[in-house]
Amino acid sequence: MKVKTRRDRVDSLIDHLWQHGYLTLSRQFGKYLPAPPLMGEYEIDAVARYKKKIALGVTASEEDINDPSFLTKLDFLANYHARFPQHRVTLFIGVPYNSIVKASLLISSLDEQTQKHIKIVTLSDSTAP
Repeated sequence: MKVKTRRDRVDSLIDHLWQHGYLTLSRQFGKYLPAPPLMGEYEIDAVARYKKKIALGVTASEEDINDPSFLTKLDFLANYHARFPQHRVTLFIGVPYNSIVKASLLISSLDEQTQKHIKIVTLSDSTAP
């Protein structure tokens, strides 16, 4: 099995967002769209919109999930609200298939209100030709 690059993981995350009706506003490694801005001190991979809801997308590798600072990043991004405090963002985390359990356990250590705004996305293992 070939190890996926970060670019492949971002492409898989964008495909998932499109399939669920989200319009991509900015993304990493985009040809026509700008790169998303830094959120605090953290880099994100995609910003998308569905009607009036904003979604942030982050991809994580096995090393990212094992990093202790990754939990702080997730907590900050899931609780991020820019202009209107009543509108919270949804955070999509793209993880490899073999890391789903680790990512779920990591998210379960956050408070319940934060967990509601985090969605785990399984990234496909093989790249489509």
